[in-house]
Amino acid sequence: MARVKRGTTKAKRRRNVLKQVKGYRLGRSKKERQAREAIQHAGSYAFAHRRKKKGDFRRLWSVRINAASRAYGISYSTLIKKLKDKGILLNRKMLSEIAKDNPESFERIIEKVK
Repeated sequence: MARVKRGTTKAKRRRNVLKQVKGYRLGRSKKERQAREAIQHAGSYAFAHRRKKKGDFRRLWSVRINAASRAYGISYSTLIKKLKDKGILLNRKMLSEIAKDNPESFERIIEKVK
């Protein structure tokens, strides 16, 4: 069987790893072993934070709705409960955008709920 030299394969693999960590600081951008570890950590953080981002946005929407609704003398929890009771199907994202961009429309929603 013929001998296989792995120089080009190894170099290509190393080049690809170092290309992924371009912009990282110190040894993480220069040394292959540290670079692999940095890629592994970055990937796990990216995965976790994609999930975390959804909760962050939901909290932002809640804060916006609460701030807007308190101006009309109603709390966030009361507003959400009354919206469900009246059968007004607006999710928190849409409700927060209405509160932020169209205060007059949000006021009409509050009036329907009261």
